[in-house]
Amino acid sequence: MDIVLEVFDTFLFDRLYAIALPVSGHAYGTHIVNDATSTFSSVREVPTAVHPSTQLWKLKPSEYAFMSYWPRDNVWRQTLSLYLITWLFGLVVYFICATLSYYFIFDHATFTHPKYLRNQVALEIKQASAALPIISVLTVPFFVGEVRGYAKLYDAPTDAPFWLYNVFQFPFFVCFTDFFIYWIHRGLHHPRVYKTLHKPHHKWIMPTPYASHAFHPLDGFAQSVPYHIYPFIFPLNKVAYIILFAFINIWTVFIHDGEYVANSSIINGAACHTMHHLYFNYNYGQFTTLWDRFGGSYRKPNEELFRRESKMSKQEWERQCTEMETVQKEVEGVDDRDYHDEERRLQKKIL
Repeated sequence: MDIVLEVFDTFLFDRLYAIALPVSGHAYGTHIVNDATSTFSSVREVPTAVHPSTQLWKLKPSEYAFMSYWPRDNVWRQTLSLYLITWLFGLVVYFICATLSYYFIFDHATFTHPKYLRNQVALEIKQASAALPIISVLTVPFFVGEVRGYAKLYDAPTDAPFWLYNVFQFPFFVCFTDFFIYWIHRGLHHPRVYKTLHKPHHKWIMPTPYASHAFHPLDGFAQSVPYHIYPFIFPLNKVAYIILFAFINIWTVFIHDGEYVANSSIINGAACHTMHHLYFNYNYGQFTTLWDRFGGSYRKPNEELFRRESKMSKQEWERQCTEMETVQKEVEGVDDRDYHDEERRLQKKIL
């Protein structure tokens, strides 16, 4: 995360902190002398106290990097900056990924499904937007720990334990996080916590891509913990870390987009996750079906989902609604969801 922080510092935060928390003229000179690792050849020379976060490239700091009472390595500045990045930049990434999926991948015929809610997209966005700032508060301590050197993040590929580790770290990360997210997710379905923490995400029986981050804050954070603890336990390349961060966000949208491409017994794609939203107690995995198979919770997606003419057919929807309502009553009791009036009429015809 130090690479991301350096980019934001260079192009945005240095100037903002210099304006918001300027250092006095006398303190400015003292600050420069104490922090700089080079001497001045002129008054205008920019000191080189700011250490680059990576060897792959160098971002030259502007004069604003040395004009704030809070220098870049101040823990309070780092905490605030990382919070803003996690929240606001996370919100931007969510909207970009979900919107692209919504307009170019998601099948809008889902709007007529009997279990599609009134104003569902707006509700999903509202819930995600409310959850992200709280999730960010809980997440920032991990990022601060990484930036301040407590994680096992490494920079150059030559710093890896062995060269092939630069390749193996990707499947290692996926396997590690998939295992723990499976058990965390399954635990969130325990009756003692489900209605409080996880039911808000299961409000969406037929989710859109905007449901990808529409969690209760504690639910969203709990399922993200394996991602954050991994680099404190195992070595992870800094650039690989950023790639995996982007991959996780894209994957989370992907499994909610309703486009059933992966008819795989191994990959836990959108079809498997649709089974989870419809029938609650199946397919808890994040990336694979391995742990669902091991834990006896795997359910193979209906073959009808992989043919558009059948996945949107009245017959398939009737079957989904009948079984879903039976399971829903067992898990939740009374269904308090607000379905669209037209969908209510269709539902009555079906039942």
